[in-house]
Amino acid sequence: MTGRRIVNVFDQRRKKEFALHFQRLAEEFPGAEKIRVVLDNLNTHNASAFYEAFPAEEAFRLAQKFEFYYTPPKASWLNMIEIEFSAIARLCLDRRIPTKEELEREVLAIVKERTEKAIKIEWQFSIEKSRKKLKRHYEAGHQ
Repeated sequence: MTGRRIVNVFDQRRKKEFALHFQRLAEEFPGAEKIRVVLDNLNTHNASAFYEAFPAEEAFRLAQKFEFYYTPPKASWLNMIEIEFSAIARLCLDRRIPTKEELEREVLAIVKERTEKAIKIEWQFSIEKSRKKLKRHYEAGHQ
């Protein structure tokens, strides 16, 4: 909503990296009672990551801080971060980047520029359109 981005670049995308990113996210919003996050269904995207990465007290604190909302399978277009990933990919991932350091520099530079310009994600999918498109999923669940 503000155009602000909080980004980490990791070598891998395991539960450990997920947990470290969310720990940083919690630090960015210390006064927030709850941080609501829309996620895809990747197997690393859940609170169990906190318990695998941190001592129980810290894991519990993070688990209480976040509320996860999962997009349906094959519906990544519902997840606004996927729109952001697409923008970053178009701007710098359309070619081979030889080193992790160069990749990180380029990604962070793009993110910094988009944040400074307060570029917002213009998600044009209304509730009415989503109900129409997802109607078959709701009907399947009630049979």
